[in-house]
Amino acid sequence: MRATHDALLLIDLQEDYFVDDELERCRDDVLDTCSELARAAHRAGVPVLEVRTEHEPDRSTWTLTMLEDDQGVVVRGTPGAARAEGLDPGPADLLIKTRDSAFFGTDLVERLRRLGVHRLVLTGVSTESCIAATARDAFAHDLAVVLVSDGTASVSWEEHDHTLEMLKTQHRQDVLTAREVAAQWGSDRD
Repeated sequence: MRATHDALLLIDLQEDYFVDDELERCRDDVLDTCSELARAAHRAGVPVLEVRTEHEPDRSTWTLTMLEDDQGVVVRGTPGAARAEGLDPGPADLLIKTRDSAFFGTDLVERLRRLGVHRLVLTGVSTESCIAATARDAFAHDLAVVLVSDGTASVSWEEHDHTLEMLKTQHRQDVLTAREVAAQWGSDRD
């Protein structure tokens, strides 16, 4: 697949999502990997979309579990909804979502069609939730997917690995490292 048909999605790299101990532990590595991959995308002319979850303070967009727990997360205007400190995506289009999938209730499909995108490169947190939901919906929209193994993270490495393997097996989605993706993009310019 040529880089000109790719788009890089940086999903939910926000302060509230790194509160978990395991995600906090791997935070710097994931953010550095995603920032470097975004730089490689820009060099190759690949569009970069920063996908953030933002919920309304009035609870109107909260999920069932947030309502049940009476606890909001990534609430618009709070420090937790901000881009994770350390992420440097360069110029990136912003997409706001309220559910796990970046496709649900957004104009992502239309944006990708306008850009001529056929393959999504997914990074971010958490592998078993927002990454997996977006990957499944991409499959439903006939888009190829690359899951960046070192640019995604989970609250559990067991869940991370299981999710990547499941998406690779069920949907034939590629699992590559950021270096492998950047090398593909670099070879497209030759």
